[in-house]
Amino acid sequence: MLNEERRRAILEILNRDGRVLVTNMARYFGTSHVTIRKDLDILHVHGLVHRTHGGALPARERALEDASLSEKEKLHRSEKLHIAAAAARLVKEDQVVILDSGTTTTAIARALRNFRNLTIVTNAVNIATELSGANAEVILTGGTLRKNSFSLVGPIAEETLGRLNADILFLGVDGFDVKYGLSTPNLQEAKVNRVMVEVAKRTVVVCDSSKFGRRSLSRIVLPSALQEVITDRGIPMSDLRALKKAGIEVILV
Repeated sequence: MLNEERRRAILEILNRDGRVLVTNMARYFGTSHVTIRKDLDILHVHGLVHRTHGGALPARERALEDASLSEKEKLHRSEKLHIAAAAARLVKEDQVVILDSGTTTTAIARALRNFRNLTIVTNAVNIATELSGANAEVILTGGTLRKNSFSLVGPIAEETLGRLNADILFLGVDGFDVKYGLSTPNLQEAKVNRVMVEVAKRTVVVCDSSKFGRRSLSRIVLPSALQEVITDRGIPMSDLRALKKAGIEVILV
């Protein structure tokens, strides 16, 4: 196969699957990791892909971009619904649940509407709206509104959360690098997320597999701060092994 043919094939796979990994492409094309990395670097220079640690994403989807909620809603819908269903199965009546802002946690909020005796804490205005007709008691943190994500951030949100205790936190992320940790494009959002982790007895990261191998601007916490991860079966095997080796339970949907 000529170099150009292989690169066109990589782009077709990327457009179909939403991401490509160096290890998988090397195996698929029967070539070296170095060759695939060079292919991805050339495609990146031409603006056809966005190079990430261990692979590449579509040029339009960058880990550093602070995409709007409406843009994120269009991505990986099926995976988010399955993750939300699995998350809801971890919740018990009478618990205090924290929901971070994001599209996956919004799906979890919808999955929790049939519970009768929950207290749900969130910094997301849209999630509070989703739960307005539910039986759960809803606590909104307050804070400064980030319009593209409908989340509340800043000292008021951090102070409110710091006074609470929660049984379980469902945390969505923009990037999950098993060495670097969890990350998000917004510095203020990351600070609020860190307080959430501090006050929750159990932190469960909820993200589709496209988030793995990505680093965004601001690190939230290291993977060692987590107890569980819920993701889909597209997670790279090397990342899955690393999480399990670290003693983190992984639920695949």
